[in-house]
Amino acid sequence: MELAEIAARAAGENFPVGSVLFPRQLRPHIRALYCYARFVDELGDAYEGDRLAALDELEREVDAAFAGEAVWPILRNVQPTIREFDLPREPFLRLIEANRMDQRVPEYETWAELKHYCVHSADPCGRLVLGVLRRLDEPELVAASDSVCTGLQLVNFLQDVPRDLELGRIYLPADDRRTFGDPPLDRPTEELRGLLRFEAQRAAELLAAGEELRERIGGRLGRAVALFSRGGLAALDALDSAGWDIFSGRPRPSRARLAREAALVLVR
Repeated sequence: MELAEIAARAAGENFPVGSVLFPRQLRPHIRALYCYARFVDELGDAYEGDRLAALDELEREVDAAFAGEAVWPILRNVQPTIREFDLPREPFLRLIEANRMDQRVPEYETWAELKHYCVHSADPCGRLVLGVLRRLDEPELVAASDSVCTGLQLVNFLQDVPRDLELGRIYLPADDRRTFGDPPLDRPTEELRGLLRFEAQRAAELLAAGEELRERIGGRLGRAVALFSRGGLAALDALDSAGWDIFSGRPRPSRARLAREAALVLVR
């Protein structure tokens, strides 16, 4: 897959349902950041050339964007957001580093090691949103955002075990797998279901920080941000409803369920 094709695919992703609850003037900025994050992941997962070299090139393009001189459309699109909200460079670079880790690290031994990966792969997304809300200087808010983003990343890991295996990656910590008898990850077993339920409980506890975000931010903005954690919890419900069968299809909440969550958030 060529870089231009990956960029087009990222730009064409469905706008996250929670984002339409943000004020109209902020939506283009949220969209630009979302497309950047998707682009980095597509580059790390789907680029058919030298991915590490491509990620290095992307980092140079991020530097160019901060100088107002980006060439790639995805980065040119995010330049106004960087400038208007004075966003820090670190979250952009952490997302790139996470995809470098994906090229080098096939699995993680402990939850602490996996959480360190999520610090790079997930938490920057929430921090960039807080940057657009001009709330990045509040440590308690940042900590709650990090928890929600890590929780959402764990949900994705649970949904995508078969896909990740095809990519040569395992995002279920090895010591947790041993606790449940080190079950095979390519077919359904009771041991695997127990492992998935265990990891889901960890994700749910992290996603609970969404209520703190809602309360601290307040108003419609707080409710919009909280919808991301509610979407993660809805995905966990979908996994449970599917009996933790991740092989017949990717369990996910229906669009109707997500729409109901959005409506509930709005009328609270």
